[in-house]
Amino acid sequence: SYYRGAVGALLVYDITKRETFNNLEHWLLELRGHAEPDIVIMLVGNKCDLRHLRTILTEDAKLWAERHGLFFMETSALESTGVENAFYYS
Repeated sequence: SYYRGAVGALLVYDITKRETFNNLEHWLLELRGHAEPDIVIMLVGNKCDLRHLRTILTEDAKLWAERHGLFFMETSALESTGVENAFYYS
């Protein structure tokens, strides 16, 4: 019921915490199991302002998104970088 009527979804992970990236498979299966088949899904790497603490390479996340047919971008909620675009494009 959480997904009823949704036309877009954001799968967000923290670029500084590997476990949040590792959990994406679970959340993608959950989403695809309950949402409409044509839902637009964007993978969002958050906290890109913390580049020095990064544990997930941008290229690895891009490849993961491509492999699963998702859009991809990185954001920083702290700096408001890309946050609005994440909602606009999903």
